[in-house]
Amino acid sequence: MQYPVYFAFENDEIDTVLADIKKNDAIGQPATATAGGYKLVIPTPEPKKVASPTITNIQGWLSGLKVDGDTNQLPTIAIVASYDTFGAAPALSVGSDSNGSGVVALLEIARLFSLLYSNPKTRGRYNLLFGLTSGGPYNYNGTQKWLRSFDQRLHESIDYAICLNSIGSWDNELWIHVSKPPENAYIKQIFEGFSNVAEELDIKVGLKHKKINISNPRVAWEHEQFSRLRVTAATLSEISTAPELLQGTGGLFDSRQFVNATAITRGVKLVAESLADGIGGMSGNMCGKYDIDHAFAGQFLDTRHIYGHQGKYVQIFADGGSLAVNPAYIQSWLDLLSQTPRVAPFLSKNDPFVMALKKELADHTDEVNMQQEVLEGVFTFYDSTSARLNIYQVASVTFDLLLLLMLGSYLIVLFSFLVITTRGLDDLISLFRRPPSRKVKTA
Repeated sequence: MQYPVYFAFENDEIDTVLADIKKNDAIGQPATATAGGYKLVIPTPEPKKVASPTITNIQGWLSGLKVDGDTNQLPTIAIVASYDTFGAAPALSVGSDSNGSGVVALLEIARLFSLLYSNPKTRGRYNLLFGLTSGGPYNYNGTQKWLRSFDQRLHESIDYAICLNSIGSWDNELWIHVSKPPENAYIKQIFEGFSNVAEELDIKVGLKHKKINISNPRVAWEHEQFSRLRVTAATLSEISTAPELLQGTGGLFDSRQFVNATAITRGVKLVAESLADGIGGMSGNMCGKYDIDHAFAGQFLDTRHIYGHQGKYVQIFADGGSLAVNPAYIQSWLDLLSQTPRVAPFLSKNDPFVMALKKELADHTDEVNMQQEVLEGVFTFYDSTSARLNIYQVASVTFDLLLLLMLGSYLIVLFSFLVITTRGLDDLISLFRRPPSRKVKTA
């Protein structure tokens, strides 16, 4: 594009300029050299190419309860969300829904399970791995590098992963996207677990299967990076179809006003209840619904069915209980994310926002690690993401000519006055008389 495109927040000054421009257009008087107009000036140096842009992944770990004498490694469930964005104007790409809603949900789920895991009586026999990944808009490049950093022991311990993507603007239906066929035993178990909880919460959950092409580097959903490494995974999202490259990555219109905190709260409750159900029953026989004492006084009937006893179904994270989802917590983090641009190459490892995510995850997990990698892809980034826009009102050429005429007239009058007062009127008149011609004498 030959000309730069600028984006700015609406305010009174810009509204005044736009109103004046519209008024001139309405009367057929566009901005020209003779009619005047506005001049836009951006006093910034020419943007420079960002060499070796980096991305940062953050992971937190909650250790499960291991029975004395048990030498087997505990299985692991991963809860993952990509936190960065992409947009035409990086400084305005806040991605409240994509994927701010997923990040908020992950943090609240980590907070809820940290309460359960803080007490040995309610600690599950599953390790919980929380991952905040970067590079989401770029084929989930950060997720790929994060997974490949796992050692074989951790890789083999992952039972399944739940990826959270855009769950902040749905009404009553969410979708579970998978790469493995729906007939797969693990996929059936995950979907049935979510469906059972969704029915209790009056939520509709659908299943979407999209087979991946290993030879194609294009990745539409985050769980596909897990599937490429043969790890069972699924993505929970309000989006029913796979997005195109850079579609739904936190653009200009993905702002706070389009996100419903209540929808995130309901999504958190669905995931948390389903995970609790999965922790209790994925590796053993289901023995009915859960009924838990919210004061952490429940006893086990089965070491694999960790939360409570047989009886009437009661939500573990029921409203009003000590394990209730906290709407204020969700609201505060959603507001912060909606004010923070998160385009990966412009977020350093020590960026205040990245450090805030690390600190929050550290408050709710036992162990937090950060991983910084070079972003791979075909995109070129430049270091200028914001600048100050100065708008000057430019006078028309007609005004300049009129001003010049007035100034010239003033100078002539002033000169004439000075000559008359100092040398007399005759001298002034003589200045404008034509001098007599000189005759040339010839011999």
